[in-house]
Amino acid sequence: MAGTLHIVATPIGNLGDLGERAKQTLADVDLVVAEDTRRTGRLLKSFGIEAPLRSMFDGNERARTPGVVRDLLAGRSVALVSDGGMPLVSDPGYLLVRACVEEGIDVRVVPGPSAAIAALVVSGLPTDRFIFEGFLPRTSAQRRTRLAALALDPRTLVFYEAPRRVAGLLRDIGVELGDRRVAVCRELTKLHERVVRGSVSEVLEAVGDEPLRGEVVVVVEGDREGAPRDLESALAMAGSLIAEGTRKRDAARLVAAETGVGANEIYRGLIGEG
Repeated sequence: MAGTLHIVATPIGNLGDLGERAKQTLADVDLVVAEDTRRTGRLLKSFGIEAPLRSMFDGNERARTPGVVRDLLAGRSVALVSDGGMPLVSDPGYLLVRACVEEGIDVRVVPGPSAAIAALVVSGLPTDRFIFEGFLPRTSAQRRTRLAALALDPRTLVFYEAPRRVAGLLRDIGVELGDRRVAVCRELTKLHERVVRGSVSEVLEAVGDEPLRGEVVVVVEGDREGAPRDLESALAMAGSLIAEGTRKRDAARLVAAETGVGANEIYRGLIGEG
């Protein structure tokens, strides 16, 4: 009988975020496939876990996948981890998972931390619909081309970015998307965690041109041009939410984020003031 591939999320900073199921899985498997065996080795050691390690990163994933599949077909159990967060999300692992699915090998997930989701929920921007773009191209011209293609997307945009390129990304966002609301999130769950929120121009001024340290996620407000901006339409939208059981104050807040009409103005309209 073939073994099982376990996709295991690991902490993005705080070791306390590694759950009991993840610890047990890593302790029980026959092999841990890791993006960086040295980094994962330190993680396992901190929890007293001893397990054979094999590297799999962007440069060798295609070459390493057949060997891992053979191990699984031989009955060995394997855990796949990245340097932090959920494997496959801007990290290696897709080719391995696809190969396992094609071979009929059981693939299971041990969910946990994700930098993209963590940044989204602390950004203060709408979370009901979002799109994860990972890393944009390195050059400004290529970044701006991709940003221009996203300019009319109403969903919240989530990007990963290298610390030294954050200021350049913000400038490109300002040019292609306008002075939208953004949140720059760095070192999430770590000692120096910081979230800078505001318009593109405000955040760019706060961040400056000095390279940031650590991992960075940039969350950007989606396009609101297609949303109704008049109070009457906003009240109608809020009324629909209230009919579904949403409280008036919450409905006003949600519709304000969607339309740009002030939340207080919507709330006053809902309670018959103003």
